[in-house]
Amino acid sequence: MSGPLANSFTYSKPMTTMNSIDTFSLSALPRRFILASATALALLGSQAFAADKLPVTASFSILGDLVRVVGGERVVVTTLVGANEDAHVFEAKPADAKTLLTSKLVVINGLGFEPWAGKLIKASGYKGETLVATKGVKPRHMEGEQGHGAHAGHAHEEADPHAWQNPNNVALYVRNIAAGLAKVDAAGAVTYQANAEAYVKELQALDAWTKAQIATIPADKRKVITSHDAFGYFAAQYGVKFLAPQGVNTEAAPSAKQVAQLIKQIQREKIRAVFVENMSNPKLIAQLSKDAGATLGASLYADALSNADQPGTTYLQMMRHNVTQLVAGMKLN
Repeated sequence: MSGPLANSFTYSKPMTTMNSIDTFSLSALPRRFILASATALALLGSQAFAADKLPVTASFSILGDLVRVVGGERVVVTTLVGANEDAHVFEAKPADAKTLLTSKLVVINGLGFEPWAGKLIKASGYKGETLVATKGVKPRHMEGEQGHGAHAGHAHEEADPHAWQNPNNVALYVRNIAAGLAKVDAAGAVTYQANAEAYVKELQALDAWTKAQIATIPADKRKVITSHDAFGYFAAQYGVKFLAPQGVNTEAAPSAKQVAQLIKQIQREKIRAVFVENMSNPKLIAQLSKDAGATLGASLYADALSNADQPGTTYLQMMRHNVTQLVAGMKLN
């Protein structure tokens, strides 16, 4: 055969029927038959390739991105709570239970972030491995009338689940994910480890860059208003004071007294950096900024990544966007 494809080739029957040779030409076949056959073969090939990948389910979009980074070409990831969606108010559907049953690994954040996850896993009948990505993270604790799930609205102390707001915690996440993937796919252990360590270097670079950006703002100007208290780990790592009319989750509605107190504080401290998160209802914070005389800044990405046409489609992009917007806002204080 010469050239990329010869016009004809000879097909020989098996040895048992070698008394005749059939010859036919590709040119004798209808063009649509050839194209359809090529498409079918390509589809079968892609399906076989996908079938070879390890199916993993992540509870929300940020975790989904981290699993894709660590897993690389060896995994296919499904995310239960997608981009721009709020995991605090997520309600599982029957299709989500089916997704779990096809998975070899389920990855959740833990620290009370997904109070629905345990119920969903139990109800689905999933018997595979479940990984808590925050294993080893030193949790911050919050006290007050706020909470998740059954504890919402009751005064108590609970863990702040938003540990990913500190890149150093995310280094623990990805190492945990690498170990979890290796447990269900030992053949990929070296790959997962290498991907995780390469990403840790990117996280370290992000941490150093963030410190340099925040350092451009005088310490007494590092104050920000956000729509819910999701930035505690960021605040502790980089020395920024965050004030929020809502608690650690988006279900907790602030009282009129709390909002009034916050307005007075904004005016007293001359805070101009006011932001909403991409998965939050902006009405409250918009009214707050109006009453306090502050300007509403660009959306921040707190608990969810963005859609592809927005600037927070990966964890690294999300963090760089947030830092850039926060620094611009705090310069107005």
